[in-house]
Amino acid sequence: KTPKRRFVGRKRGTATGKSSTKKTSQSSRPVTQVPDEILKNAFKTSIKYNFEIHKSVWRISRVKATCVALQFPEGLLAYSCMIADILQTFTGVDTVIMGDVTYGACCVDDYTARSLGCDFLIHYGHSCLVPINITEGIAVQYVFVDIKFDLSHFIESVKLNFKQDQKLAMVSTVQFAASLHVAQKQLKQHFANITVPQARPLSAGEVLGCTSPKMNCDELDALIYIGDGRFHLESAMISNPTLPAYRYDPYDKQLTRERYDHEKMKSIRKDAVEVARKAKVFGIVHGTLGRQGNPSIVRRLESLLKAKNIPYVVVLLSEIFPAKLALFSDVEAWVQVACPRLSIDWGIHFGTPLLNPYEAEVALNDANWQDVYPMDFYRKDAGRWGNYNEVNVKRQLSSSSSTTTSSAL
Repeated sequence: KTPKRRFVGRKRGTATGKSSTKKTSQSSRPVTQVPDEILKNAFKTSIKYNFEIHKSVWRISRVKATCVALQFPEGLLAYSCMIADILQTFTGVDTVIMGDVTYGACCVDDYTARSLGCDFLIHYGHSCLVPINITEGIAVQYVFVDIKFDLSHFIESVKLNFKQDQKLAMVSTVQFAASLHVAQKQLKQHFANITVPQARPLSAGEVLGCTSPKMNCDELDALIYIGDGRFHLESAMISNPTLPAYRYDPYDKQLTRERYDHEKMKSIRKDAVEVARKAKVFGIVHGTLGRQGNPSIVRRLESLLKAKNIPYVVVLLSEIFPAKLALFSDVEAWVQVACPRLSIDWGIHFGTPLLNPYEAEVALNDANWQDVYPMDFYRKDAGRWGNYNEVNVKRQLSSSSSTTTSSAL
């Protein structure tokens, strides 16, 4: 029987010291503070989320942008036309709504925005995973889209379901990060030990589908996740397999115990690795959906294959589907440098092994299989397969962008 894709078990401080007699001029305003003349504008909308409209108007005016690209995840596209109208009205810019699918912060598409003649890009719904200082020729603003919910209900739910002496860790997606820290502060008055872990460079408590903090499970009793859906939670569960996990859905106000079939997932992925070990021809998919792909990781994989005299081909794809890869009938194993979870969640549906960079390192005997499956793709302390691994960062900085070559089949 074909295994299922998902592995589901069911007050600002005041400075002290001598005051200066020197008068402070109006120009001493911090450059990151939105001017009052912009803040006083009450934008009339029915938007219930925080899209930081005032800050965007200020940033656009400050950099003198003329054409602004707006990039939204699917769930926020419904607000795109309204926001475009507001920005056009208050700044006089032209706007372009980017309609391609956006799965996460790795999909920030400054390349396409720049090619369309835009000089400013606003990416909504995700954190600053790709630093704004590496985008060339275009200014970028990340809007986390902070979402408020009934925080008192969450706090009371935690108090009701956990004992005061239990040691708890709390995580969330970036939309609920601000509320997460407020909740932690209030819950500290009730619980002796409640932490918010961090996987740098992500903000404290933030988890991604491919990146989560690795915690000392022996020193914790439970993990509490705030968010709808399981995708991001599963990342934290994979990274901390022995830690009981709970999910609080801020929309339906339910706290549920969540489970994940770790052994089944690892068994399926191990089988794929073992089949790939025998492959005589490899394919490398370099993801082109925004900045999902990483040329440094692709080059590393190429060097590993060359060292073993294994022929390979590099294919550029924005989205990866079984039918597409099946067209390359000579390829016996694939490595996709795009989204690690694609292999974990959907790899079983591909006719040939579809490995992520970590699994490829194992298949090519350059890394050992880990008992705890790594969810460190964007962590600073990632393995050689991670975006921010020191070696990959140095390789990225030392080489200019170039077209990746392929060995002949």
